[in-house]
Amino acid sequence: MNLSPKQIVNELNKHIIGQAEAKKAVAIALRNRYRRAQLSPELREEITPKNIIMKGPTGVGKTEIARRLAKLVKAPFIKVEATKYTEVGYVGKDVEGMVRDLVECAIRLVKDEKTAEVSAKATAAAEQRMVKLLADLKKADRGELDRDIFEENLLNSLRKGTFDNTVIETELREEPQAMELVPGAGAISLGSIFGDMLPGRKKKRKLTVKEAMRAFIAEEAEKLIDNDAVKDEALRRAENDGIIFIDEIDKIAGKNNTSGADVSREGVQRDILPIVEGSTVMTKYGPVKTDYMLFIAAGAFHVSRIEDLIPELQGRFPISVELQSLTKEDFVNILTATEHSLIQQYAALLAVDNIDLKFTPDAIEAVAEIAEEINLTSEDIGARRLHTVMEYLLEDISFNAGGGDYPLVPVEINRAYVEEHLKKITKDRDLKKYVL
Repeated sequence: MNLSPKQIVNELNKHIIGQAEAKKAVAIALRNRYRRAQLSPELREEITPKNIIMKGPTGVGKTEIARRLAKLVKAPFIKVEATKYTEVGYVGKDVEGMVRDLVECAIRLVKDEKTAEVSAKATAAAEQRMVKLLADLKKADRGELDRDIFEENLLNSLRKGTFDNTVIETELREEPQAMELVPGAGAISLGSIFGDMLPGRKKKRKLTVKEAMRAFIAEEAEKLIDNDAVKDEALRRAENDGIIFIDEIDKIAGKNNTSGADVSREGVQRDILPIVEGSTVMTKYGPVKTDYMLFIAAGAFHVSRIEDLIPELQGRFPISVELQSLTKEDFVNILTATEHSLIQQYAALLAVDNIDLKFTPDAIEAVAEIAEEINLTSEDIGARRLHTVMEYLLEDISFNAGGGDYPLVPVEINRAYVEEHLKKITKDRDLKKYVL
């Protein structure tokens, strides 16, 4: 998708409030990928992505910015926690696993796109397959009708959903069980190794027509998709468009921590370094180069600092941005101005039980004030605080709703209601942090 940095930021603004500096940095990084793709192959080889490190408290949008960015351009994206990796030689997860996970994500992404492309053909083939089954099942109803007319009638009924709950017995292809042949290399299906040389096992199953149609469409789509083309495109996207988000990188910052039961944090940094610098990782789909992947690291950095990372790793993250704690105004905007905002979500959930939920502007302001106050006086968990506050606020309404076929009930939440129902989380504040 050919978007300018300003357009990228505008798209991110629909889902994430504030953090203009971080949005600007990722927008430029994404646009630079497009610019690089327009260059000659010789020059393109020389230009690598400028990785980003984000510093800021939890819940302010670090992960969401990266995730929305990837979704915007349909780029393969994974989020990993730096703390789950251990130094080579210790029992734990190998750092190369993040690249293998990214490739798996790229495979799924491309396969979904190819499946959508052949969806019409696959559906038509599945319908014909189902009609043959139904024709045999319903042959007693055929009477004097010509077989072609009878099958056409069955097809029309199938499309209308007449047979959705009819139970049929059919044979479906059974995928070979995936096995982990090499520890840490991920599960490998025998089908991915031997391809069409392995005969596909079939198993008889009893399903409703609706369930069987889903399985038939998936099988027919699989026949129409060129898996080699999927693999090649997925590897290309992972190498050139992939985004790896390394969270909690501040937890492995800090030096001289080589003693005791904990493995060296600096050792984990040194193991991550070759991946970020650019190396080749073997996956079950073939070798993958990490040179042109975009790495976005993030952490709260309350105790440690970015400068506590080893210099080599710092050098691979030349762009550093700091995200700010959310204010009352930010909370108001999160509740009202984002797509599918939290208030819209709760209103939609309660509408299922015929509750017409409305918030007055002063109620929204009161919720934002309380969320900001709790973040300031206890742990700052950013926008996640709103989920806590909203759950407490709507607890009684959610509990009492449902259980009958009632007419639409209008419920208005005002400031008085907010203050009354949130007393229990505002009056008895834990004062332990103020005790010396």
